[in-house]
Parts: sequence; C-alpha cells; structure tokens
Amino acid sequence: MEARDPELKKELDATLHARRELGEEYESALVESFLDKVEQRLDGTVDRRVRRQMAEQQMVVARGARPPQSAEANFGERFGFAIISLILAIPLSAIAVVQANLEGLIVAWLGIVGVNAVHAARGWPWMRKGREKSDWED
Repeated sequence: MEARDPELKKELDATLHARRELGEEYESALVESFLDKVEQRLDGTVDRRVRRQMAEQQMVVARGARPPQSAEANFGERFGFAIISLILAIPLSAIAVVQANLEGLIVAWLGIVGVNAVHAARGWPWMRKGREKSDWED
C-alpha cells in the first residue's frame, strides 16, 4: 500500500460525503466501515510482504545456504551460554584451587575463557567461511 493510495482516498471522500448527507447519527457506522476497508488493505499488504519474504527464505534454503541471521537473532543463545559457563565456573574454580592451588585456578579459568571465546567466534564471518554445517547445528 502506498502512502497516498488513490483508492483509499476515494473511499475516504465517499465516507465523508455520506456523512454530510446522512448526518451525525451514522458517523460511527461510516467510520467503522472505512476502518474495516483500511484494515483489509493493510492485511493484504502485510500478507503479500510475508509471502514474499517466506518465498525468498525458501529460495535461500533451496540453494543450500542458511537464511541470513542478524546479530540479535542469536543473542539469547550467546547470553545463555555465558550465564551457564559462569555458573559452572564456581565449582570448577573450587575444585581447581583444592587440587592444584593457584596454578589449577589459572588453568581452569583459561579453559572457561577459551570455551567462551570459541563459542563467541562461531558468529564471526571469517570463522564461518568454509565451515560445513554439522548434524547438531540448526
């Protein structure tokens, strides 16, 4: 739907003309009728856009590529992974300190940081290049 839809402009003019002829007692019915027409036009436009986007995504998938994802799309996954790794870091740190003192703690935290760095790097474009999709990924 364009910003200035001539069909809707005609409908609005007709509604205003009918209101002048019929009077204020029919105003709410006329407004509701006009809004229903606007809603139908919007629904049609949204349906066309959604169908077009779905078709574009299906074409991308059919070609064997993954559909484009924004950085916000996997924010929840990254955030959840970070929270879980921090929760697991507490007992790992305690075990490392009890077993190997400061050196054990350093090794444990290097492992935690390394795992988080690899997980974060999965989203970087140069890390995805040439990487095949495995069975456990979406």
